Amino acid sequence: MAVTKTAPVENNDTQPAILVENLSKTYGSGSSAVHALKDASMQVLPGEVVGLLGPSGSGKTTLLQCLGAIIDPSGGRITLGGDLLFENGWQYSDRRTLRRDRIGFIFQRPYLIPFMDATENIAFLPMLQGKSNKQAYARAAELLEMLDITERGGARIEQLSGGEQQRVAIARALANRPPIVLADEPTAPLDSHRAMSVMKLLHKMAAKSGTAIIVVTHDENIIPVFKRLYRLRDGVLHEEEGEGRPFDYLNDEQ
Repeated sequence: MAVTKTAPVENNDTQPAILVENLSKTYGSGSSAVHALKDASMQVLPGEVVGLLGPSGSGKTTLLQCLGAIIDPSGGRITLGGDLLFENGWQYSDRRTLRRDRIGFIFQRPYLIPFMDATENIAFLPMLQGKSNKQAYARAAELLEMLDITERGGARIEQLSGGEQQRVAIARALANRPPIVLADEPTAPLDSHRAMSVMKLLHKMAAKSGTAIIVVTHDENIIPVFKRLYRLRDGVLHEEEGEGRPFDYLNDEQ
């Protein structure tokens, strides 16, 4: 596994958790080529939660899959916590280990392991990383406490409410202390108030853990809480300033 250190971003005292420079992805070639990403650049700081917006077909999924080391970009550069991950090819020979140890994932559905209880679902990842059972379960207990569901640690998945399952999924994404978490439509199946609760949790966990979180969303209700946004249009990424509204702003509008 080759890892190259890169210099911190200029004019910024905090090194980005993730830095993306001129990332491109092209499917096909010649006259049939589809340019899904065109020189996309972005950065997210430790503890920051940013939104990634765009209509269907704009390139959001492609960008997320590139950042998650699932597909190969066609060009550009990805740096994670000062380590060069991609430039003319992946710098990690084992991308499964990269995804397990350094990138957290949150999906629309929790995708928890049904024959494990809540604690086991969280501790499973640190154990895969090589942590002892004691260390893994201690980390799971720490995250359950941070998410206010300590008393549900021994519950089977079918015994958990939808909101509790989502909290366990968030804890699992943070279990190995990744510098970046990619959240793909985490509020899609939820009503507006439950969606806002999830966003509040993501911001809380990002602030406490120092993890950067990128949230892909179409949910108009949660967009106002982001302080910073990236919007994809036809493969081109644009940065926008968000409103940064308080999480209870919906109550004020009713």
